[in-house]
Amino acid sequence: MNGDYAIDVRGLSKSFGPRRVVNALDLRVETGEIYGFLGPNGSGKTTSIRMLCGLLTPDEGSGTCLGFDVRTQSAEIKKQVGYMTQRFSFYEDLSIRENLDFVARLYAMPNRKQTVQTAMEELGLADRAGQLAGTLSGGWKQRLALAACMLHRPRLLLLDEPTAGVDPKARRDFWDEIHRLAGQGVSVLVSTHYMDEAARCHRLAYIAYGNLLASGSPEELIAQSRLATFSVKDDNPALVETLRKLPGVEQVVAMGNVYSVSGQDGARMQASLAAQPGLQFEPAETGLEQVFIRLMDKVQDVPA
Repeated sequence: MNGDYAIDVRGLSKSFGPRRVVNALDLRVETGEIYGFLGPNGSGKTTSIRMLCGLLTPDEGSGTCLGFDVRTQSAEIKKQVGYMTQRFSFYEDLSIRENLDFVARLYAMPNRKQTVQTAMEELGLADRAGQLAGTLSGGWKQRLALAACMLHRPRLLLLDEPTAGVDPKARRDFWDEIHRLAGQGVSVLVSTHYMDEAARCHRLAYIAYGNLLASGSPEELIAQSRLATFSVKDDNPALVETLRKLPGVEQVVAMGNVYSVSGQDGARMQASLAAQPGLQFEPAETGLEQVFIRLMDKVQDVPA
């Protein structure tokens, strides 16, 4: 990374009525970086993204997005940001080409027809140009939405759970495209619930109930968690409850006849497992899912 920040904000806060949805958020995203934004539903991710792209004004805090002040220069930010919402927001009774042409008109883009054609070719939509948006599968709707985001060649993409409800093949294709764009210098802030997608980000932030709990690269977050993990092989489905009650064990995840067992006190957990007659286990790598489940266990949503 080059130290040139596409997003550099400090202390961003936003309340709706008595409830503080985002609380003193500090965030830095470098140019060309793919930054993952994770957290449970209602944690403040969407509100944070909308403050960054100029759709909401922060109650408190300051900083810049693409060099523009997030409080006073929202109009300039909007011109250089592509924002992809959670829900498909295009006209289902218009074709792919017609939807993209409509967006291009909104931006008053010169060479509109060629711009639309180029966007369709880059996202593999050209062969479906005449197909109505309402007849597209989730993956193709996703491509259309990304093509619309990229029409005006934004410097920053803000993607709010863009792959929700999309099949694994379409999700992989989408992320290949995101990495291609990042390689061209486009910065990306993307919220997701999928741990395989989080692992493809350069850095991550975890937000819960408006508060930033942790940030860093996937490797750094795993190391910071200090979790030890063991893999237990057994075909007894009742074993999961036994494992959860063992000293030192904090998490148990069943995957067929293999159980992933995690906890911070690795020595204590290993001794507990070894004390079980005939139990087969071995050390395993800790994953992001275990890390984020532990973060969630540490916080509680307290209604305002």
